Amino acid sequence: MRLRILVVTLLLSIPCFTATTGAQGRKLKIYISADMEGVVGAVTGEQLSPAGFEYNRFREFMTAEVNAAIEAARSAGAAEIVVSDSHGNGQNLLIERLPKDITLVRASPRPLMMMQGIDETFDGAIFIGYHSGTANSQGVRAHTISSARLADVKLNGASVPEAGINAAIAGHFNVPVIMISGDDAAVSEAQAMIGAIEGAVVKWNYGFHSARTLMPEAAYELIREKVKRAMARIKDFKPYKLKTPVQLDIRFKNYRPSEILSYLSIVERTDSHSIRFSGKDMIEVSKFLSFVTNYEPALEP
Repeated sequence: MRLRILVVTLLLSIPCFTATTGAQGRKLKIYISADMEGVVGAVTGEQLSPAGFEYNRFREFMTAEVNAAIEAARSAGAAEIVVSDSHGNGQNLLIERLPKDITLVRASPRPLMMMQGIDETFDGAIFIGYHSGTANSQGVRAHTISSARLADVKLNGASVPEAGINAAIAGHFNVPVIMISGDDAAVSEAQAMIGAIEGAVVKWNYGFHSARTLMPEAAYELIREKVKRAMARIKDFKPYKLKTPVQLDIRFKNYRPSEILSYLSIVERTDSHSIRFSGKDMIEVSKFLSFVTNYEPALEP
């Protein structure tokens, strides 16, 4: 009997670490960056901008996908969640339909763009509704940052989608990306670059403006499943870190941006449509990208 009591006492004294706690027993903190092109059913501008006849409906689908990710993260032990509305003007998510105990990053411009609000206190990042990059010949609405202005974005010589840029920003803070949702091209591209993160494919691209898609409820279920899987093995994921200084190359679709930006002493014009900037880290690179894609001389107020 005494031996049995001793064994039970020893077992109870051993710390129990699960997917819901960190090494010190603290609850997990999760960052969610939400875009819209990769949302279930979205295929054209009619769903993606306020001028589109389906935009308001797809704001609801986007919000529901984010809520599915929040639910799953909560059920797996996340105690704190920050959500970034990262599409277009950053004012897409229906805030009255989000849980009251999360916080939300809205509107733009932002120094860290789609990753504003992330820091070293987070345990993992989740990407919802993402799309493939502008150098990818496949994917619904494939582009990087600006489909109208940019033909390519490279970090340290490699073309990157938004998922790659944002994973590198998270990596600067030693935060790993653990899950992504979007079309098949976006998920496979991100996994090839970032690593074996969990991926929820909610549609399969036929071209830039066409796809075969799941129905909304099926997409929400899949997102919940993949987030739960990611949370269960959160310790398996490693931050996506780039060698510093970080070399940024941008190729514009037009001629004049590269010419005008080359007037800056920190910018090298590498060909008629391209520039190069070297940042000491991803924070400097992100701020420069945000400047390039947002600055206009007529900005007011």
